[in-house]
Amino acid sequence: MPAPLPDPVPATWSGFFDDAAVFPPGNAALPDAVAAFTARRDEWYADLAASLVVTDQQVPDVGAPNVPLSIVVTAGAGAVPGALRLAGRAGNPVAGLEIALRDLDDLAGNARRVVAAVDAARGEGALDDETPVFVELPSADVTYGWEAAADEVAAAELRLKFRTGGVEAHLFPTAGQVAAWIDAALDRELSFKCTAGLHHAVRHEDPQTGFVHHGFLNLLVATAEADAVLDEEGVAEVLELRDEAPLLDLARGLDLGKARRWFTGVGSCSILEPLADLIDLGLLETP
Repeated sequence: MPAPLPDPVPATWSGFFDDAAVFPPGNAALPDAVAAFTARRDEWYADLAASLVVTDQQVPDVGAPNVPLSIVVTAGAGAVPGALRLAGRAGNPVAGLEIALRDLDDLAGNARRVVAAVDAARGEGALDDETPVFVELPSADVTYGWEAAADEVAAAELRLKFRTGGVEAHLFPTAGQVAAWIDAALDRELSFKCTAGLHHAVRHEDPQTGFVHHGFLNLLVATAEADAVLDEEGVAEVLELRDEAPLLDLARGLDLGKARRWFTGVGSCSILEPLADLIDLGLLETP
């Protein structure tokens, strides 16, 4: 028998991106985002994208069954049951829940409320035990309150979400801040995802805005290095690399697939841009 053909998308990159086309700066109309997501199922790179990211308010308007949804819960822990009911009625599997902590004066208490809502949903059978729940911590320096909230997330075996950019310069965290977040996650054996500003693989300055964007390859390499040997300072140095060659040299010497256990993926309003980068860097081959 002939040897089986390799999968077009290797495990390192399979399901690495969640399609957040409806969020800034993409701001795609929901029907267009749904159509693009479903059409992509026939493409060789379909496995790059794991789910379509929508807000809980958008769930009823998805209008197509069997589209896996990562649902951003916008109204706090109390909105979790309603979001799950809406997805169930529409026939859309829930690929994940994402909930940002808003109570900056009591992050740990806010985290406990999220945990209680998730536990209740799972106890009632509305949320599968295996469905990942990402708790978004503030994009700020790691403080005692920040760490206390991360401890609550770890105790409940949920996951973390980090915001790495936005539509204004101040929304982009420094490499040192991101390195501290990664260290905090790995110290607690917590998986995490990142979102915003990560369309490209390598750290760069956007020529239109002047904003310096983190690179998703930098983040994955930094996570692999942090899991192995590097301290926060060394991780920050990897995050700051803008030259492709040394970053690729590091990537080739690491088990990036293993690092996916911790850094599970990226929310990106573009799938084609990261796809092009992966091909150009030789990390993905067209069939």
